[in-house]
Amino acid sequence: MVQFYFLSILLNALAGFFLVSGFMNDAGKGEGSPAYSGNPHIPAFLKNESLRLVLGVLCMVMGLLKILSPAQGDIPVIGDLFPALAGLTAGFVLAFDFYRNRSSLEEDRPAGFGQFLLNHKKAVGFTAVVSAALHFLFPSVLLL
Repeated sequence: MVQFYFLSILLNALAGFFLVSGFMNDAGKGEGSPAYSGNPHIPAFLKNESLRLVLGVLCMVMGLLKILSPAQGDIPVIGDLFPALAGLTAGFVLAFDFYRNRSSLEEDRPAGFGQFLLNHKKAVGFTAVVSAALHFLFPSVLLL
């Protein structure tokens, strides 16, 4: 579907932008982190945590729908695999960051897969942006 194609590109690009640009809280530092302070050119709506949560949930939903939608009408389940996985991962990182900042658990909890992805959020963001660009440039390539 053309709508899924457009939304996949848009959401992957936006999620990748947030992950790469540093608008997210660094290690739970919140508003005092260098991404927020010292840069008056960042609009206030980009600092909104709820916006990042909604974007993360939408990316995960779109990634799931892209995996389940058939590619070119003949191959079920595979769909557009690379953009779907990039959207699922970027959405998970955005949602996990929101949860981690809101959680009341102690800071010395063991590192898991979510923490690993959060530590490498710039790589996940670059992957999401590259997948959006490749998906835009080569719409009919299988697995892309």
